[in-house]
This record gives sequence, structure tokens and C-alpha cells, in this order.
Amino acid sequence: MDHRSIFTPGSLLGIEPAHVIGGVRRTDGSGDPLPVINPATGTHVADVPTASAELVDEAVTLAVAVQRDWGRRSHTDRAKVLRRIHTLLGEHAEEIGRIVSVEQGKPFRDAVGEIGGAQNFFEFAISQQYRDIGEVVATEPDEQLTVREVPIGVIGAILPWNFPAAIFARKVAPALMAGNAIVVKPSEFTPLSAMALAELCRRAGLPDGLLSVVCGPGRETGAALVGHRDVGMITMTGSTRGGREIMSQAAEKLIPVSLELGGKAPFIVFPDANIEQAAKDAVEARLWNAGQVCTCNEITYVHEDVRDEFLARVTAHLAAITPRDPFDPDSTLGPLVAAREWAKVKSMVDTAVAQGATLAMGGDRPPGDEFAAGNWFAPTLLTDVASDMDITRAEVFGPVLSVTTFSTYDEVIERANSTPFGLAAYLYSGSLHTVMRALDDLEFGETYVNKAGPERPQGFHTGWKASGIGGDDGPHGYERYVRRKTAYVGYGPTYGG
Repeated sequence: MDHRSIFTPGSLLGIEPAHVIGGVRRTDGSGDPLPVINPATGTHVADVPTASAELVDEAVTLAVAVQRDWGRRSHTDRAKVLRRIHTLLGEHAEEIGRIVSVEQGKPFRDAVGEIGGAQNFFEFAISQQYRDIGEVVATEPDEQLTVREVPIGVIGAILPWNFPAAIFARKVAPALMAGNAIVVKPSEFTPLSAMALAELCRRAGLPDGLLSVVCGPGRETGAALVGHRDVGMITMTGSTRGGREIMSQAAEKLIPVSLELGGKAPFIVFPDANIEQAAKDAVEARLWNAGQVCTCNEITYVHEDVRDEFLARVTAHLAAITPRDPFDPDSTLGPLVAAREWAKVKSMVDTAVAQGATLAMGGDRPPGDEFAAGNWFAPTLLTDVASDMDITRAEVFGPVLSVTTFSTYDEVIERANSTPFGLAAYLYSGSLHTVMRALDDLEFGETYVNKAGPERPQGFHTGWKASGIGGDDGPHGYERYVRRKTAYVGYGPTYGG
């Protein structure tokens, strides 16, 4: 597909990329513009301006002013605006999907599916128009004690590049529904979808200034947003390194953070599992978005008694997957998002082989001239992976399925929990006893039993340990966007009433 087709008059992007501040498209910036590169072809798509600290300040200042009125609106009034956004997402799903596919590289049909996921996040947020927003607590006669929810004010959101549209919605929808304003900083790799979504929100009638998009590097634009005096909370999805930096900076202001960071999900297959289902899901859960998902199957633990059967089935499933142009209707596996990510994955595979792992499939670019440009990486299978190898400890953001074996329940639980991460885990067994024990023993925020993901908007997507603090989705995720105010009210004769 010609990327120029995403920049047309009247489209959500218009004819050039720009920040969105106060409902106005802004192309001013500081320093060199950031290039957006098509991961499938390596071609230049656009240059995006970098927002200076002054521009971030302008966006936040506008947000403060507009939020006061928005926060006083009823939940049902806010829900009406969010419902219009939800409707427009459906109407523009293919247009936004094209933008996501061009800048991120995922197959077009997956990108359109991502817009459906964005709608789901708005749908759940809209449902909160009927939530309990406070409580009356037992106290003394002629006195009322209430604890109620109120907005935080201005939210700063730092987005990743792997699901740029869905995670935009995951943070924007609850923030707005709770009565806040929000300033979004998208990834440098995928800023175009955030710009388009901001325009869509404007068309839906969202008040100007309530949502702004400022583009730029995390350590410049992102740092200016996190450190701004009027930002009352930071929500971020990204790397553990970035999360630590944000948490440290936010600590200076003592503001809350919600951080969804890296993962190292174990995929555990017990001998009484449905081996075909486990093999199919192991491949699916590894190759989602070319392996660029924090909940991907990072290390597959298969019981030694079923190793050979499992590997034969996994190999067959992997061999059936052929990388294709993202706009090919049969495409199920796109490229990695950037050349630096390709080099990182390649290095991790080569190091694993040097440390003793067996490269059973893939390990480099797919064969064919069509994959010579761009960031294509073939579906890869590593066997004989040992616990002391680098690849068993670090997150692999690529289509690399690593397999190791285990002998006993206690052994595999100990090995799975030895990672510093604690986001997601997968468990395959036909034994209720084994499943319930493992649900108690695994140290992860969410576990999938006899099924692959993804997570649901009504659940709670939260990481333990180095995978984050806070979380997204469901009532528990929504509550990150509110604070509570307690009031003691005296009335009646005792108080002179």
C-alpha cells in the first residue's frame, strides 16, 4: 500500500502530521523532527515535530482550564460524548487500521481488529455512568460521613508502539469518563494513530483542550509531561526501564502512577494437557503482533514425557505461518516495528545458540527478495533452552518460541517464578488439582488456563514485581483515574439545625 494514501484532505490525519493542542493541529517543534518509517518496506512515511517543554506546558495549561467544567458534568453527559467516539471508531475502523498498519507493521486485518478493541475500552468506560461513586459510612447521630469519587484533574499518558490505537483508548476512555483531562504522548515509532484518534474525538464533540497529543522522545517530551506541576497522575505502558525513570520522576511530586511494563510469561504444559491445543496456543501466544506483546508466551515449559509430541505439533504450526505483506488479505505475521528491534531479537537468538540452545527453525530474515527490506524476522524455534541462558531471563519482543523441559510440579513452578517479571502466565493441564495449586503458587498478575489471551476490558490487567504497579481495565483499572474525598456533615438539633 502507498503510505501517501493516509495523508489526504478530509482524512483524520489531514495532509501532514501534527501535534493536537486545544483542538488545533500544531506543526511547531523543537530540534530535529522524528521520522516515521514503514516497518514492512523501510520507506520513509512522515516527519513528526518534537514538542518542546513550552508546548507541553501549553497543552497542560489548557487541560486544567477545560477540565473544571468537564469534571462537573454528570456521568451520563460524559457518557454521551464517549458513545459518539465509540460510534466514530466503528465508522473509521479501516482508515485508522491503515494508519496503524503503515506505521507499526501489523497485518491490516489485525489493525482493524485493534480498533474493535479500542471500541471495547470505550464501551466499558461508558458503562461506568451507572457506577457507585461514593459511600455513606456509619457514624454518630445527626452526622453523615461520606466518601466519594472525584476526578484527579489532568492525566499524563505515555503510550507504547505495539498497540498504539487500543492503548490510546485504554487510557483515554476511563480518564475522560472519570471527569479528567488527558495529555497523550505517543511512541516516536507510532505517533500518527494518536493524532488521528484525537481528531476523531474532536469530531465526536469532545471539548477542545480536554485531550491533547504531544509528540517527541520520552526523555524530552515525556519527561516534560511527567514533571509538569499540574499533571496529577501518570499512566504508562512500556518498558521496565522507562517505568523506573517515570516512577522516580513522579516521586518528586508525590503523584500516583500506573505502570504496565515488561513481561516474561511462562507457558507451562503438563503431561495431562490437551497437547494439540497447547501446541496451537503456544504458537499463537508467541506470534501475536510478531511477538511484540508484553503478555506473549516468552518461555515454554513442557513436561519431559510429552516433549517430542509437543515439539512435533509446534513445528507443524510454525511451518504453516508465512510472513506476508501486511495488506495481503492472508497476512498473519508482519515485521518488527524498527530496525533496532530486529537487531535486538537477532542478537538474542544468536546468543542463545552460542550458549547451547538448538536453532530448530528460523533465526533470521525469511527467504525471498520481498523480505530484504524492512524489519522481517522469520518464525523461530529454539529448543534445549536452559535456565541460565540470557534468553530465559530477558524479554524477547519478537517471533521466537523458546522451549525447555521439566520433570516435576515443584520444579516448574520454581523456575517460572524465578523471573523478575510478573505480568502473565499460561497453564495447560486437565487436572483441576494441578490448576488450582498453580493458580495459588504462580507469582503473576494474570494467568490463562487452557486458553490463550488476550485480556478482557472488564478484567484487571496488572503486573507484579518488575512488570509494573497499578493496572488497566475493569473497575480496578478505572479506579486509578479517581481520587476520594471524605466529608463529615453535622446536622439536626445537636448542630443548631
